[in-house]
Amino acid sequence: MSGLAVLFLIFDAVGKVLSAPQFVEGTLQLGYPASVVVGLGVLQLVFLAVYLVPRTSVLGAVLWTGYLGGAIATHVRVESPLFTHVLSPVYFAAFLWVGLWLRNERLRSVLPFREAQ
Repeated sequence: MSGLAVLFLIFDAVGKVLSAPQFVEGTLQLGYPASVVVGLGVLQLVFLAVYLVPRTSVLGAVLWTGYLGGAIATHVRVESPLFTHVLSPVYFAAFLWVGLWLRNERLRSVLPFREAQ
């Protein structure tokens, strides 16, 4: 599950770092200046690195959750379609957390689906 989210997030980060026209245009449509695109891409790459290192993966998931929460707020502000745009960051955050939960025993003990009996 994490792999799907990570692949998309790598694609998004690299597109922003390279200032690909589609990424710059998308950022402009969301009301942000083109000057922030590269910085957002670098930030995403840093968050991905933190998430992919096993010792810091939970911190990476927390950082991604904050970043994706901002994406949700941005899409709500510009009145984007609900299921395809507003909720897509929720889907990616869920993939990141579920994938992390499945591979991290300590996280499962802190966030169990049900109480141990």
